[in-house]
Amino acid sequence: MSATGLDVFDKTLQTTHIWLDEIMAEMGPDRQMAWHILGTVLRTVRDRLPPDLAAHLGSQLPLLVRGIYFDQYRPSAAPDRTRSPDEFLARIKDQLESVRPVDAGDALRVVSDVLDRHVDAGQMAKVWEALPEEIRRVAEPQQV
Repeated sequence: MSATGLDVFDKTLQTTHIWLDEIMAEMGPDRQMAWHILGTVLRTVRDRLPPDLAAHLGSQLPLLVRGIYFDQYRPSAAPDRTRSPDEFLARIKDQLESVRPVDAGDALRVVSDVLDRHVDAGQMAKVWEALPEEIRRVAEPQQV
């Protein structure tokens, strides 16, 4: 039996919970904070991408996650020209501090890992390649 009555809603809820569980496994058991981390990192990466690539990445996200990804998006202002990893991480840190202080580097690493596991590998390769090398070094998941 469907929880919501619509399979598309049930699927996006299930997938979103999986993503949040993976973030919580690394960042602590606060689901609200995991949601905030996911949205903050996704929007920071999105704002650094060319609009077409940002849209392609958004199309790969679960429906609920797509909502926080596109929240307050202004394609005409994209891409942000930040090249410094410190400035990139500061953008993440500033948004996360409104809820609870979280290490921006850890947040970026965890969300990058989630994206790498759940989004098409070819799409993620394009995303990482579109970032300046300096930012890519701190954003791209480390291959073990």
